[in-house]
Amino acid sequence: MANGTLHIAFDPIYAHPLPEGHRFPMLKYELIPEQLLYEGTITASALFNPQPCADETVLRTHQADYLQRLHRQTLSAKEQRHIGFPQSPALTLRELVITQGTIDCCHHAFTNGVALNVAGGTHHAFADHGEGFCLLNDFAVAANYLLHEKLAEQILIVDLDVHQGNGTASIFQHEPRVFTFSMHGAHNYPFHKEQSDLDIGLKDGTQDALYLELLQTNLHTLLKQVQPDFVFYLSGVDILKTDKFGKLKVTMEGCKQRDEIVFNALKQKGIPCTVAMGGGYSPDVRTIVEAHCNTFRLAKDIYGLH
Repeated sequence: MANGTLHIAFDPIYAHPLPEGHRFPMLKYELIPEQLLYEGTITASALFNPQPCADETVLRTHQADYLQRLHRQTLSAKEQRHIGFPQSPALTLRELVITQGTIDCCHHAFTNGVALNVAGGTHHAFADHGEGFCLLNDFAVAANYLLHEKLAEQILIVDLDVHQGNGTASIFQHEPRVFTFSMHGAHNYPFHKEQSDLDIGLKDGTQDALYLELLQTNLHTLLKQVQPDFVFYLSGVDILKTDKFGKLKVTMEGCKQRDEIVFNALKQKGIPCTVAMGGGYSPDVRTIVEAHCNTFRLAKDIYGLH
């Protein structure tokens, strides 16, 4: 797996502009690849632009009537409030592109050990509805794609966003081939939690030492217990103490060590991994971008990619 290329799915979202007022939360998706290119961590050849995911693939996870409402722009006002964005063709297109990007990353991960989606990690999307800024569940669609194509037999989803992956947990509640692990703020959104295969709810103010100890112990146990042949890793940086909504007290260095723990464990066992960025809401966008860029830098270094 060494000496391959780091592949990064990137959707130029500003070709599909969103309504005014939603630019700041989306800005990081533009700035992350710009920073990685500027500092020389990657070259332009590392970036690829996915095509929209086919309906046939999406429908292995999401209900047909919900997908049709997205296509036809017939979501109710209540549904749009739950999602947090007003519906638009551009938003639906972007979700389809992000989802295909995660699938494409899986193929690159089989070759190089790891691949990353600049966006993705839309873990609040359920089979029949969206919420929490998530329309389609890219990890769930990609996991079902791998199972359908017989590219994986046992999948582990490691969700380390500060918010529980409620949509993912719901989608796979009766699917033994996908093990869902969510380590999140116990008193954070969503306030009604679904049941993952393993949930670790963290107290407000949890700091580096306890966070990293819990992750190290549980990940080690799960890799032995589940024996996955593929892992999806949601590397949200809303665990940072600077995050406006996170409620945890993890430092930038602690967030970086979190990524090291995950990548080193998977690299050691030779388990391919697709990564999506998830959330991050620190007031200074530079903090968000730096924390996310650490994930890309570590992936490149630990897997020996160029």
